[in-house]
Amino acid sequence: MKNNLLSHIIRSSFAALMAAVMLQAAHAEKADFDKPTQVEANQGTYDESKQTNVFTGNVVLTRGTLIMHADKMTVRKDAAGNQFATLYAAPGGVTKFRQKRDGGKDMWIDGSASDRIEYDTKTEIAKLFKNAKIKMTEAGKITDEVEGEFVSYDSRTEFYTVTNSTSGESKPGTGRVRVVIQPRNAEK
Repeated sequence: MKNNLLSHIIRSSFAALMAAVMLQAAHAEKADFDKPTQVEANQGTYDESKQTNVFTGNVVLTRGTLIMHADKMTVRKDAAGNQFATLYAAPGGVTKFRQKRDGGKDMWIDGSASDRIEYDTKTEIAKLFKNAKIKMTEAGKITDEVEGEFVSYDSRTEFYTVTNSTSGESKPGTGRVRVVIQPRNAEK
């Protein structure tokens, strides 16, 4: 009985650690990296041989200022320790994240997608699929907005790609993308 409990605690701790490193977008709050990660869900599994965690049912990940919501979340770790996370939306719902950004008192990044969000810790690229939206705010005011069927965001270079199809390639006649960049006031 004690071995089963200890094994469960070790697996639970490892699962939380695996989920912790994902989605560090837009110069994420550096202080978040030193915070514990908490994952809440209706169910969680860990497959050690595949190095994969699966959380299902009202998944909420919290780490410092980072808060992520999904119906299902999978986290896979490769041999080099890189982590690959996928957050899935419930049918008719969205998966989303919110995190404070460095550089100001009240700077945030919010992202959502109606299919899934994929994040790769090796490349630090977040990919949002279907009705994808990223919004940056400062002091409660929107500074930048990006919308399309697919948004890829490289948090290291702050480089966006936005397309009108979930394939990552724009297709004529299938819709348009929308980007709004607010003017920056040099004096604050």
